[in-house]
Amino acid sequence: MSKLEIKNLHVSVETAEGPKPILHGVDLTINAGEIHAVMGPNGSGKSTLAYALAGHPKYEITEGEVIMDGENIEEMSADERARAGLFLAMQYPVEVPGVTVSNFLRTAKTAIDGEAPALRQWIGQVKDSMQNLRMDEDFAQRDLNTGFSGGEKKRNEILQMELLEPKFAVLDETDSGLDVDALRVVSKGVNRVHEKTNNGILLITHYTRILNYIEPDYVHVFAGGRVADSGGPDLAARLEDEGYDRYL
Repeated sequence: MSKLEIKNLHVSVETAEGPKPILHGVDLTINAGEIHAVMGPNGSGKSTLAYALAGHPKYEITEGEVIMDGENIEEMSADERARAGLFLAMQYPVEVPGVTVSNFLRTAKTAIDGEAPALRQWIGQVKDSMQNLRMDEDFAQRDLNTGFSGGEKKRNEILQMELLEPKFAVLDETDSGLDVDALRVVSKGVNRVHEKTNNGILLITHYTRILNYIEPDYVHVFAGGRVADSGGPDLAARLEDEGYDRYL
């Protein structure tokens, strides 16, 4: 069984004034098949955790370690982590002019699998996934995220996850900027991948609305760069009623 272990993680981010400590000893373990929701106020370190796990160069692990299937990923580059099975759905997906969605997806799949997918079968998989996410097939020939709306970018992130089938997916505020219909479609996509692959999911969010569609096994509260509380889905309901004041 695959396992992602975050042990005593301390992370600093590079700023104009120099390194700024953000995470101060985070401990989390995510097993295959588990969904962990991370909630907390702005500035609590949620997105820092996501970027540090993915290997963003501005986010330095200063103490602790991240172990995926028994291997420390700290020395891996971002692309090596992706090939090892770690996926990040970004809060603000970047636009990549000159690279079509179709070319990006097939290149990424080839890098992960070590060989290019059979073209006819791959085209069918892409079309099926796009239909499930209610994406027009024309998007496959558009430049990656260029000119996409916020909701279209988020659907495209889940399209990538569905086709790449990572062992662990970090979803950084995937619900932000989505209307009710888009939230439902995106959530169904996440659940579909989870049921098919039994992957582990770290779902970062401010609000409980996405948890009405993606049911977490565990909920963790971030405050001050640490895990301040953990529990089950009932913890999210309590946060909806009480907010984060008790942790600040």
